[in-house]
Amino acid sequence: MRNRSVLPLLLAALVVLALVAFGGVGLLGQQTERTTPETASSPSSTPGGTAASAAAKQSPPQRSANPSGLPEIRESALPAEGRRVLGLIRAGGPFRYSQDDQVFGNFERVLPVRNRGYYREYTVPTPGEADRGARRIVAGDGGEKYYTSDHYATFKYIAEGN
Repeated sequence: MRNRSVLPLLLAALVVLALVAFGGVGLLGQQTERTTPETASSPSSTPGGTAASAAAKQSPPQRSANPSGLPEIRESALPAEGRRVLGLIRAGGPFRYSQDDQVFGNFERVLPVRNRGYYREYTVPTPGEADRGARRIVAGDGGEKYYTSDHYATFKYIAEGN
């Protein structure tokens, strides 16, 4: 008799494990909030993919609330080179400089403080500059992006899609 009382518990545990193993797919095949078509096949699930590049590759850009409290700049107000780099970030590259798509340390603490590796930086070329210049776009794992024209002294949140 004791074995029969354990059987329903074991069956329930197996069902829960199966749901977890299949990424949150509901009993009727509907996707739960945890799994979306974008995340189900995101580059972060492939070797060499990063969460930042997965977030950066979202398209079309979706306007989200400014998580930083920093001033905003509309995507359309970025310099032409900045808009091109933003497009490359969304496409996952290729990037012109070897330093692009590398971890940005946020040592200046101008951006919201996050764990190391949360932010990645990208060079925005400056016409007439012999080197990379001072302009950058920094992208967070959450999809937010920031622009600096003065080599990290100040940042503006990029209001994408505007």
